[in-house]
Amino acid sequence: MKKWIQLLVIIVLIASCKSAVATPNEPAKTEPTAAYKQQMENLENGIYFRGNGNETGWSLKISEKTIEFTSLIPGFESFNGTHVEPIRAMDANVKMYRVTTGAGLMIIQIMQQECTNTMSGDKSSYSVRIEIVKDNKSTFLSGCGNYITDPRLHDIWVLEKLNGGKVSLTNFNKELPNLEINSSTNRFMGYAGCNRMNGTIFFERGLLRFTNIINTRMACGENNKENEFLKALQSTTNYKVENMKLVLTNPSGGKLVFKKVD
Repeated sequence: MKKWIQLLVIIVLIASCKSAVATPNEPAKTEPTAAYKQQMENLENGIYFRGNGNETGWSLKISEKTIEFTSLIPGFESFNGTHVEPIRAMDANVKMYRVTTGAGLMIIQIMQQECTNTMSGDKSSYSVRIEIVKDNKSTFLSGCGNYITDPRLHDIWVLEKLNGGKVSLTNFNKELPNLEINSSTNRFMGYAGCNRMNGTIFFERGLLRFTNIINTRMACGENNKENEFLKALQSTTNYKVENMKLVLTNPSGGKLVFKKVD
């Protein structure tokens, strides 16, 4: 009897070992971060501005098609309307949206000034003020927000045309001017045609400026067009991305055309 019991124990142990070996180790599943999910939502829905409340729980999303307000405030849970073009102030960087929704009227004011969220301590470049008119009564909310830099800019771009003329290595030293833009940090770096450079970008919907440009001080040849390139870059106000090209323009007619590279 004891032999049979011992044999049964051995069989059970062997079976359990085979099961353990036969079961492959499943790879750990990683959940996308909140920041990644937000980036994907911005890209998929064309969201170009986000705002959040300082104290009360509300959020604002402005896209090319809709303007969406949600909150935890009773009676003000959701106000969604079709996108409208803002009214711009003449003497300051202030924009006002008047949005009619089924739940009431929203008047949204976005002003360029540093804003600190009193709950999280996060700093933003814009302050947001919202007036919601419902049942002939106005409710005022305040918060902070930022424009979402166009993710299509996030790449490496090599100059192809400068003010209408096609460029070649004979116009610059060693290599053609190029830009590496980081849309997450609003910074860029690259080569101006003779010197290395870096700086920041200022972005709003339909507006792009290259600012705080710092470059090295190497002497350039007489035929080098670095100064012309930098002047055009610093005066840029508008951009367009299509067909693997980045086109930068300014009101004076200056134009830079870059091609995307891997």
